[in-house]
Amino acid sequence: MHTTIYFVRHAHSTYSADERNRPLSDHGQQDAQRVTALLQNENINILLASPYKRAIQTIEGLSDQLGIPITIVEDFKERKLAENPVDNFDAAIARVWEDYSFSWEGGESNFVAQRRGIQALNQVLQQYEGQRVAIGTHGNIMALIMNRLDPRYDFLFWKKMDIPDIYKLTFTGLKLTDAARVWSRS
Repeated sequence: MHTTIYFVRHAHSTYSADERNRPLSDHGQQDAQRVTALLQNENINILLASPYKRAIQTIEGLSDQLGIPITIVEDFKERKLAENPVDNFDAAIARVWEDYSFSWEGGESNFVAQRRGIQALNQVLQQYEGQRVAIGTHGNIMALIMNRLDPRYDFLFWKKMDIPDIYKLTFTGLKLTDAARVWSRS
């Protein structure tokens, strides 16, 4: 029995230090409408999301279109890079990808964030076996989960991801059997 997971990286958001309540920008709202249009005919029957507003808003239109409520899954939230804002985000994120056990003060290492994400995914795969599930989430945690399933989804993969982005993953039990990108800017 196959389970299909659509990982939906959230659309562009308006920056704010309040991670949980950062909303989509106007451009992000337009892209969220494209996400809805791309996924509305995929026979999705379960919607899950990170507790962060931008992840929820990205799949809200799909919830409205399909009449399916969004269930919040705390562990699909973005990885915490550090307790406080970092001076150079690019250098800070590259450092944690270079050494999976390294973490900045108050942040999660790749190993810790990846373990959290994989545990959440495995729970979804067991609870919703045979279903088609869309998960509104974030780029780094999404890349870390996918990296645990297949090492080709690495730091360079994350850097090339769009905002938003969508990947369709097919599983037999807990085993990834296929992965394909759904999103396209064109």
